[in-house]
Amino acid sequence: MPCLDEEAALPWVLERIPQGWRALVVDNGSTDGSAETARSLGATVVREERRGFGAACHAGLLAADADIVCFCDCDASLDPSLLLPFAEAVREGSADLVLGRRRPERLGAWPVHARAGNHVLARMLRRRTGVRLRDLGPLRAARREGLLALGLTDRRSGYPLQMVVSAAEAGWRIEERNVPYRPRTGKSKVTGTWRGTWHAVRDMRAVLNQPQVPGPSTEPTR
Repeated sequence: MPCLDEEAALPWVLERIPQGWRALVVDNGSTDGSAETARSLGATVVREERRGFGAACHAGLLAADADIVCFCDCDASLDPSLLLPFAEAVREGSADLVLGRRRPERLGAWPVHARAGNHVLARMLRRRTGVRLRDLGPLRAARREGLLALGLTDRRSGYPLQMVVSAAEAGWRIEERNVPYRPRTGKSKVTGTWRGTWHAVRDMRAVLNQPQVPGPSTEPTR
């Protein structure tokens, strides 16, 4: 779980971690006590000095030791307990990568400019890979070794899209499931502003514009 100044949201998020799961919070330079709060609530905290959503996500992937790993934001916009069926689908082998399609619970949960940018990127993804997704949201599950084998290099906002592009080009079965999307706790660093959304779209467009390089299959072993 990438984390940057989410102290207020962490109690809600961490109390919804499924029983028996390990909560791994990657502190990406918080100044509000997020790391201390996460530790006090039983999470393992990893420090990632390099700023960037992708840097935090990948640090968590490297620090994890489970066969199946899940990703979720720390801002209380998504409920991590919803990941249970995602992980089960991967474990059973019916999907290699499962993503949550965000469905706003109320007005303002997902700003119009952020939704529009996501829509454009989803269409570009379809043209590039043929994968028909309606969202590129952060709630997702896959096998750790398979993700590492994809060789993801983006360390900014393009990381989640690069994961999907690389998985699609490796022949992974990608599934999308509806999930409720709540108004986040605190101020958004990305989707809450036009500037943040523009930077995210720019990073993701750069991923989609990269040439497709044929390589050995990285399809997860089952």
